[in-house]
Order: sequence, then structure tokens, then C-alpha cells
Amino acid sequence: MASVRLTGITKQYEDNPVLKGIDLDIADGEFVVLVGPSGCGKSTLLRIVAGLEDVSAGSVEIGGVACQGVEPAKRGIAMVFQSYALYPHMTVAENMGFALKLAGVPRAEIAERVARAAEILQIGHLLERRPKALSGGQRQRVAIGRAIVRKPQVFLFDEPLSNLDAALRGQTRVELARLHADLKATMIYVTHDQVEAMTLGQKIVVLNGGHIEQVGTPAQLYERPANTFVAGFLGSPRMNFLPGALAGEQDVVAHVRLAGGVQVDVAVDASRAAPGAAVTLGVRPEHLRVLADGEGGGIPATVALVEYLGDAVIVHAQVDGVPEMISVKCRAGGGVAAGAQVRLGFDAGDGHLFDADGAALPRVPQMR
Repeated sequence: MASVRLTGITKQYEDNPVLKGIDLDIADGEFVVLVGPSGCGKSTLLRIVAGLEDVSAGSVEIGGVACQGVEPAKRGIAMVFQSYALYPHMTVAENMGFALKLAGVPRAEIAERVARAAEILQIGHLLERRPKALSGGQRQRVAIGRAIVRKPQVFLFDEPLSNLDAALRGQTRVELARLHADLKATMIYVTHDQVEAMTLGQKIVVLNGGHIEQVGTPAQLYERPANTFVAGFLGSPRMNFLPGALAGEQDVVAHVRLAGGVQVDVAVDASRAAPGAAVTLGVRPEHLRVLADGEGGGIPATVALVEYLGDAVIVHAQVDGVPEMISVKCRAGGGVAAGAQVRLGFDAGDGHLFDADGAALPRVPQMR
């Protein structure tokens, strides 16, 4: 396997810049997920690594070797696309071994590699079938097997689960994680699905508008988002954002007066911010709770809708001064109904603060 280094990658189509100076190091054997909204440049970046797109500026190195002018077939990569692209007249075994056959690999070695890949993917019993006799999940495993037999330095996945239903996506995510553990391969995976990103990636790269917003482990990005974009993109339901301003003198916690007039404390270092500075409070739905009648304080809210999810409910509530409804994830059976007047609370260590530009203010570790 091999490391991948991207330095100063830019890509421009006429007057439309798609990638704007991407710098990224991917370690040997690392599973990296590129995630972001449609049009952010993640698939273009993957195709640049594969050699299917030329860069406008910058360089790509795979295994320490510069790839400028190197054809895709000679880069030591294998790519799995959203479309399975299987030959309908060939068996599974023939589909998996076709690239090796074209490369002149001996028949016995092809059979050995195909059998090994089929064993890893648990599709040995399907080798004599043709694609029309396979389910969507089985076809995707064949497409992955076609990549495995080539023994690439780097695996590239371009939204490979998009054509599968929800149940199959969950099952195939588990299989991909197991595959990475077995092969210890370098894998770069593109998706717009934040659940796939959080469950698969050892390292997540959040892209937006052609540049990198933040790079880190799933836990780092979820618990310490660098800005409101990352905070709002990762998490379902998304993080709640409440506008406010810093109130009074700041000490070990930040004192924030929300737009509706309520003051809350957040375990954030706001000592360098100007008094009265505009800020945005961020709280994830699972960190908010509906306060009991005997508890003081809280943020007044009106319940608009309660969604029952079986093990939990999502309470959607309106808060004065907040343009969007607030989401609260609670255990089922709380007895909250639409139209109820409630108060919402959270622990100071679970809050986030963002400045007027959307950048996160530093957390206070001891308050977590």
C-alpha cells in the first residue's frame, strides 16, 4: 500500500474554480473519507488522484512518487464507482478477472486472485452467476472484488453505496470497514452522506466550495467543529444554532444573552472577545433536555412537532429570536406534546460558541 500527498491542488473549468488550493496528506493504510455537499469538489479531487482529471495547478504523489503525466493504469490505484459497470454477458468470476486478463496475467494466477477476493467478500458461491442474477448489494461487492484482484496501492471509492437501499447501505458499510481491517489498505472514499463519513472514516476531510473546512477523526469533528459549517453538516438532526451576544465580564465560562433575552453559560473561552460581541450558540439535539417543572432557568420554547422514532423522540420547538426550529432528542415516553410550553436546558460543557464569522471559540476542557 502507499501514502498519498496532495499539494496545492487547484482545478478550474474556464471561469469556474472547482478546487482552490487543496493540501492533504493521507497515511499508508489510512481510511480517509471526503465528505461535503453536492458541488463541493470531492469527486473531482478523487478523479485527480486517479488521473482521470488534470490539475490546473499543484501536485499528486502516491507512495512518494510524483504522478504528473502518469496514466491512470500506471498509478497503482483501483477505483470503485457509483455505477457497478459490470459486463452483463460475463460471469462474476470473469468480471472480476477481466482487467487481469487484459494485462496478460497467467490464467492460474487470475483464478487464484479471484478466489481470494471472493473469499474476502463472501461471494464465492456467486462466481458462476451473471450480473442479472445478483442483487444490488451483490453487484457492488463484485465491483469491489474487481478492484481487490488488481492489488492496488490505493483504493478509490466514489459514492459506491448511493444505488443501494437503506438496509443494504448499512450492511455494506460494515463490510467495507471489515474489508479495510483485513486488507490494511489505503482507501479514499467520497460521499455526501455524513453517516457514512462518521462510521467509516479514520480521518474525515470536510469540503465546502472547493476548499477544506476541517480535517480530523470523526470524534474531533463532531465534538470540536472548527466552524458553523462543519458543526451543522455533521450530525442528524443537525446542531441547533441560536443567535446571541456576550453579556458582562467573561470568566471561566462565557455568559451569553440570547436573542430572546435569556442568559446562558457556555464552557468556552471568550476572554479575547469584545464585550457585547455577536456570537452564535451551538447545541446538539442530544445535549438539550426538556426541564422539569421544579428546575429553574432554561430557554422558553413552544413545541411545534414531536417525531416518534421508537427508542427516542425528536421534539421540534420554536424559540423567540431563533429563525429555525430547535430540535431536541429525548428518550421516548417523555409526555411532551405539540403546543406545550416548555423550557430547554443544557450543560455548560455541551455548548459551542461561534463568532460573527462562524469560527469556533476555544472550548474549556475541564468543563467537559
